[in-house]
Amino acid sequence: MAFKGAPDSVALLLFFVFWYAGNMKYNEYNTAALNAVGGKTSGLTMTVATMQLGVCAVYAFIMWAVKINPAKIFGLQMPEKQDVPKTTQSDLIKSIPLAFCAAGAHAATVFALGGDPLFGQIVKSAEPVLAAIVGTVFYSKAPSFYKVCCLPIIVGGVAFASLKKGVDGSYSLKFDSTALIFGMLANAFAAFKGGENSKLLSDKGVAQRYGGVGNQFAVTQIVGFVILLPIMFATEGSLLPKFIEKLKTDSSLQFNLVMSGLCFYIYNELATYTLKVTGAVTASVANTAKRVIVMVYMAAVTGKALTDEQKIGSGIAIFGVLLYSLIDDLLKPKKKTAKTD
Repeated sequence: MAFKGAPDSVALLLFFVFWYAGNMKYNEYNTAALNAVGGKTSGLTMTVATMQLGVCAVYAFIMWAVKINPAKIFGLQMPEKQDVPKTTQSDLIKSIPLAFCAAGAHAATVFALGGDPLFGQIVKSAEPVLAAIVGTVFYSKAPSFYKVCCLPIIVGGVAFASLKKGVDGSYSLKFDSTALIFGMLANAFAAFKGGENSKLLSDKGVAQRYGGVGNQFAVTQIVGFVILLPIMFATEGSLLPKFIEKLKTDSSLQFNLVMSGLCFYIYNELATYTLKVTGAVTASVANTAKRVIVMVYMAAVTGKALTDEQKIGSGIAIFGVLLYSLIDDLLKPKKKTAKTD
């Protein structure tokens, strides 16, 4: 019997740890990469987002070249074999909607976090609201009545986090519009991504030819990179020489761009490993805890403390997300046990 490494229980715990750590470091490296090109007013945010997917694409090609996916090493287990998928041209065409939504969600998230890393995370916590709307309208997958009742809690939390108290004690809306607009756009893209992913995997032939979620994720990042390239050239092409010159000379930009791309790829893979073997309740709690931990970590990294309104608002929103995830299980009718005479 081949040596496997750590027991699955130990590996699962480590996957959780490195999933969280990878997400935290991605946010840190992403912020540093954006700051290295001049921040949100530099006009190079789309370029940074596109180059991050470029790093993901290179990483995927290297895995196929060596035929090894090292992700399980983070769980102290032996790496898995990863061959080039046997996808057809038709499969790739079917994958374009998913890749487009994934690329859109990624780029919009980079814009949102570039606007305000903390408020961007708060807005991102409202993803279930967009998922409910998109699922109902476009995929005929309406949430339950109980889940719908949780949506105002999430919206109210984000709204409260947008308030700022004036010197006279009155409240007014004050927030980073870039973080709000692109955060909600990222949520919409993420909602469509979930729908398109389910639709793609419902085709058993496509799923079989991919040969696993690892290959599907790799192809999605590569196609997403190709999709973002023309958008990058159309919106920021005039600044590309400036970016290339800075990339050649700025070691901070080089490091943070590569590391943000790698962390993005790896933490998403580790999230897949953890969520596919845990129950729905554990997955919901894990995702909620991750959002809190990332916000606390980014507050420490950026030196920007959350306001009282943001603390309360984010707490309400995150509680609403957790309740949304668990409410159907909590209120599920108990099975009646058959009476014995």
